[in-house]
Amino acid sequence: MLKSYIVGTGSMIPKRVLTNKDLESIVDTTDEWIMRRTGIKERRICTTGNGESTSDMATSASLKALEMACVSPEDLDMIIVGTVTPDIQFPSVACFVQKALGATKAAAFDLSAGCSGFIYALSVANNAIATGNCKTALVIGVERLSSVLNWQDRTTCVLLGDGAGAVVLKPTKDQHGILSTHLQSDGNFWNLLYAYDRAPKVSTLDTVEERPFALRMDGNKLFKKAINCLFDIANLALEHNNLSCSDIKLLIPHQANIRIINALAEKLSIPMDMIYINIDKYGNTSSATIPIALDEANREGLLKQGDYILLVTFGAGLTWGASIVKWAF
Repeated sequence: MLKSYIVGTGSMIPKRVLTNKDLESIVDTTDEWIMRRTGIKERRICTTGNGESTSDMATSASLKALEMACVSPEDLDMIIVGTVTPDIQFPSVACFVQKALGATKAAAFDLSAGCSGFIYALSVANNAIATGNCKTALVIGVERLSSVLNWQDRTTCVLLGDGAGAVVLKPTKDQHGILSTHLQSDGNFWNLLYAYDRAPKVSTLDTVEERPFALRMDGNKLFKKAINCLFDIANLALEHNNLSCSDIKLLIPHQANIRIINALAEKLSIPMDMIYINIDKYGNTSSATIPIALDEANREGLLKQGDYILLVTFGAGLTWGASIVKWAF
């Protein structure tokens, strides 16, 4: 049976660094409080007119992934972008990326699943390859969350950042590759994390302006829900593949909050040194967190052929998902 395997990874991080100390002068918070409650030290924020739009970041990450994979854009059959912060309402970010890359034969579309967007997109691409409808796919997770933040809301603005990550997939009949993906959702809890329309004038980093929508979150309820959902979906993925936590070389979770990651590690009985963490540098970049972390782990030499990698995510919707990858290169 065909399945897909990852042949290249890439990521893009904006240049502008916003530290916790910087935020102390913007909103009523402290570096100590942010670190203790979230594990975040700094985050990256896009600068308007600096080639850092959502599609710009996605294209940059994609070019790095394609270069690693030794794949030409003309060989791409599919481009899927997980995002909730597109450049404009439509057309899709994926179509802008297709244009920028010159991927003339690729079907291109966006997928909206909150922070779970990358895993959802990975599942769609993997299924397309497994059925023989696609030979080479580009999967991207990208967010410009600074575009939907109210910088006077200290419950959300300290958490989020901007960035992009991408992977290139190709088919294989070998034992390595994406062994399975598992997706779940529950719309009954939509109001724990959502963007509301017609936002009033809100504070940005540089001015006060009207926004088409802005973020709202019920952090306490979301925290408890996330831990249980991540634990359940991780176990589902392990059981599906007849694996245990001791078989996993590296866990790459959605980088939402260090306390969620710590709680998940405790429930799974996985030591923290088996978990890739970069939330301290980038904050929560939503659908971009896992592909950014995967690219960094890959380029740092932490992934070896034959290693089992567990990816787990949780986001607005509510949505959550997991994937187990047997690393191939």
